[in-house]
Amino acid sequence: MRFKRNIYLKMKTLPEARDILLQVFSDLPPLASEEIPVPDAVGRVLAEPVNARLSSPNFHLAAMDGLAVKAEITFGANAAAPKTLRVGRETFYVNTGHVLPPDTDAVIMVENVNTLDENRIEIEAPVFPWQNVRRVGEDIVATELLFPRNHVITPYCVGALLSGGVFRVPVKTRPKVLIIPTGSELVDWRKLKLHKFRPGQVLESNSFVLGKLIEKWGGTFRRHEMVVDDTAKIKKAVKAAVDDDYQMILVLGGSSAGSEDFAKTAIVELGEIHVHGVTIMPGKPIVIGSVGNKPVFGIPGYPVSAIIAFEQFVQPLLHAWLGQPAPQRETVDVRPTKKIASKLGVEEFLRVKLGEVGGRIVATPLPRGAGTITSITEADGIIRIPNHVEGINDNEIVSAELLRSLPAIRKTIVIVGSHDNSLDVLADQLKAGHSELTLSSSHVGSMGGLMAIKRGVCHLAGTHLLDAADGSYNISYLKKYLPDTPVRLVHLVQRDQGLIVKKGNPKHIGGIEDLSRKDISFINRQIGSGTRILLDYKLNQLDVKAAAINGYQNEEFTHMAVAVSVLSGTADAGLGIYAAAKALDLELIPVVTEQYDLVIPREFFETDAVQILLKIINSRDFKQRVEALGGYNTKNTGSVIL
Repeated sequence: MRFKRNIYLKMKTLPEARDILLQVFSDLPPLASEEIPVPDAVGRVLAEPVNARLSSPNFHLAAMDGLAVKAEITFGANAAAPKTLRVGRETFYVNTGHVLPPDTDAVIMVENVNTLDENRIEIEAPVFPWQNVRRVGEDIVATELLFPRNHVITPYCVGALLSGGVFRVPVKTRPKVLIIPTGSELVDWRKLKLHKFRPGQVLESNSFVLGKLIEKWGGTFRRHEMVVDDTAKIKKAVKAAVDDDYQMILVLGGSSAGSEDFAKTAIVELGEIHVHGVTIMPGKPIVIGSVGNKPVFGIPGYPVSAIIAFEQFVQPLLHAWLGQPAPQRETVDVRPTKKIASKLGVEEFLRVKLGEVGGRIVATPLPRGAGTITSITEADGIIRIPNHVEGINDNEIVSAELLRSLPAIRKTIVIVGSHDNSLDVLADQLKAGHSELTLSSSHVGSMGGLMAIKRGVCHLAGTHLLDAADGSYNISYLKKYLPDTPVRLVHLVQRDQGLIVKKGNPKHIGGIEDLSRKDISFINRQIGSGTRILLDYKLNQLDVKAAAINGYQNEEFTHMAVAVSVLSGTADAGLGIYAAAKALDLELIPVVTEQYDLVIPREFFETDAVQILLKIINSRDFKQRVEALGGYNTKNTGSVIL
């Protein structure tokens, strides 16, 4: 195989990079074949066409219980002139699947026979030749083509092959891939004791994820021991793999736009670089090269980047090598729940949650970070934002590739609004008792939830909006922002909210008033969240200026994210719920006990799915699990306020 001498140092668009990939590796050596037993061949690709060795059926067989007969001797029989046939001479008893006796070509169904005695029967209607008979070769004829080359064997194929007398089949060997995880910060989770996990260390997971994707798409893999960030050591591992019988090498990590691009350096010193950087997000830093006529990829280290890069480049090459078309995901038109900005010049793979609301599929964006693996595990679909547009309007209909089936998406209950840990309990309880249903929650703050209700893009909204005038919750906001939208308001929980601080409260924070101290850093919630509104209300009461708080402008979208910021030392304090503090073994300085409710449009309130959800909310099991989280009161949980 010959490779072009060009080295592409400038970033390519996705179509350009894919074209280069398939052109450079268009004449890869064909995969060898091996012959294996038919039952073991499910999921494998045929290396050669397979023809039947036997006919099926191999003899004429009775298709019904009854009596076998030569059809012509029954002609003329009718109710006015029945015919009598002698058993054992002119007709013979057979059961379904029995071989037809010689000189018979039809079966009279037993229910159409009048038995005169043990030696004679009477019929009142004729049968035609081959009636109620499975003839030789009815299903399969010996020598006919059963399956062509490149056919993927399914469980159904096993029956056809065995019935056709084929017991072993030639299949293509699986492409053998070596995965080399690199990075001095990596830790093997199989050898880790959690209490010894140190800041700066990273659990290596990409090799296991990509390895299983390789197996899913027809290959086999071996994981190399982790290699530190050292070009010479990475180069040695790649060279050994090229000299061995591996047909493809993936170098994980060490692929970036920075100065320490170990994968690129190793590949270019051993072979050639064909693509270095693609205008996609995530996955931009991918390296496509060749060493010793073998494909070598530099895969980005962030989990989502690694997955997207694999799916866009490694997966198509595996399919082409196996003679298979690239799989196409089902697509559906969706409406975003909010306006989505995007960067010009980069094609973005935006992960979204999906659900059907009011007959339309709505899409809520998930976190966009390349290191956020949950943005893939929680995603129902991917919206691909072209590189020539700056984003998507909230009323714009766009196409989404489905990661979950459309019927499952239609069974999703969409809740948008304020975050609360009890929603995780609710989602689990729902799935445990009604596996066909899914609760999908997106955390955009209480006001964001009300606006989602107003736009008709969710089934429920979680809210805890304090009315500073009278100390009530939520009702005044519904009247102000949803005056024309009939809704029901259901109480979910009372919860303790306060300042989350480290164990032992090392900064000796006493309350909201201390947030203006110069030695304290704060992590805030996003604008429009009930927690942000509560904070501003308290600051106004205390006559503390927001500008005096170090970190007031730094925002997170969930109580757990606030708690993690405190735990990691990013901030000394953050306003959040007790359950979040307890979950991470932090402390809470109480500020208020607040009311968290669910807003449900009346058009959805009586639906089966929402009624199932409300039944769970009212259950003892749900209330007990929520109270076990800490900082919750469920005395009025499930009560309808409006």
